Amino acid sequence: MTQTSPNESPAAQAASTSTAEEQQAAQAASGGDALEQALKAAQDELEALKDQFLRAKAEAENVRRRAEEETARARKFAVESMAQELLPVKDSLEAALADASGSIEALKKGVELTLSQLRGAFERSRIQEVAPAVGERFDPARHQAIASIPSEQAPNTVVAVLQKGYMLAERTLRPAMVTVAAAQGTAQAPGGAAGA
Repeated sequence: MTQTSPNESPAAQAASTSTAEEQQAAQAASGGDALEQALKAAQDELEALKDQFLRAKAEAENVRRRAEEETARARKFAVESMAQELLPVKDSLEAALADASGSIEALKKGVELTLSQLRGAFERSRIQEVAPAVGERFDPARHQAIASIPSEQAPNTVVAVLQKGYMLAERTLRPAMVTVAAAQGTAQAPGGAAGA
């Protein structure tokens, strides 16, 4: 509010007062406009950030869903390669059964060729035989001891292989069944396991 001098006329005083009020109203209006503009800018920024967040969330959900679908597909068709390798083996076995010649030699040759196909399929699928040599140290990760028997060999070594084992890459599919040499005076009946 402006101060008026006592010498001013009442009309001048009223004009002066209204001018001051107008200035204050104009300042308040311009301050209000600035606040409104700042509020609008903040709301616009909030909307933009909300939109970015929703898009990022949707993209993350799409990536997760695609990964789940790919994992499910990989599990479903994991054996596809091995199955394709085994189809010729099955064809050969069916051909052997359909052979009516009665020749033992032909049958033997057919079985040998089929076994060769099967070995090739195993190699391509990274399946390896586990057939420990006599005297090899017993490995509980790759061998299963069926019995430990007295032997001239060192204790905990393979005496005989009863059934070959198989590994897929570094994982044991089936351990080789073996008998192992027992330490003096510790032979076990069949079904017992040797210590490692």
